[in-house]
Amino acid sequence: AGVVALVGLAAWIVFGTSVFGVRQVRVAGTEVLTPAQVIEAAGVPMSRPLASLDLAAVRDRVAALPPVERVRVVRKWPNAVVVEIVERTAVAAVPQAGRFAVVDASGVVFRSVAERPADLPIVRVADPRRDDPATRAGLAVLGALTPQLREQLAEVAVAGPARVSLRLQGDRTVVWGDASRNELKARVATALLERDGKTINGNTIDVSAPDVVTIR
Repeated sequence: AGVVALVGLAAWIVFGTSVFGVRQVRVAGTEVLTPAQVIEAAGVPMSRPLASLDLAAVRDRVAALPPVERVRVVRKWPNAVVVEIVERTAVAAVPQAGRFAVVDASGVVFRSVAERPADLPIVRVADPRRDDPATRAGLAVLGALTPQLREQLAEVAVAGPARVSLRLQGDRTVVWGDASRNELKARVATALLERDGKTINGNTIDVSAPDVVTIR
């Protein structure tokens, strides 16, 4: 009986009192977000018994923040909650109404900035979002470009899922078409941009059908 009473008392202290209640929320892995933003979204009630805290609910609230790709929430005994964030990786900037929407490789817009980030290529698409076919096409093409094409890239222009083109430095254009056979198109376009170190004649290369390329 004494052992049972002690176990019951210990359980009550752990699950029913604030002796092992939350005193601190620690955040790791943020760059775009601030720790304060994560803590606010997590909504962890201070002094709530750590053992009875709903970690899944905390995780879901933090995961709803647009910059968050993955999140892990763990108890750190005796009194802390640790929120570990993996933020989305920016791959492109999309001009929109005088600002730039920053998107990841899946097309999720997770940030809006006033100036174009210098390290991001431009993808020009009307309505950037994960489920937009034009967005997906533009990002798929961007991801397939060779280093040579990326070096000369001014922007990826996406008029539609099958109307992708590259605008390059020197007023040159690569008509890409849809996002099929991207690796082959990239190799062909790269090979045609320069031959024996000399720029080819013609400002437009059409690789939409990479087996029958046209230059004009």
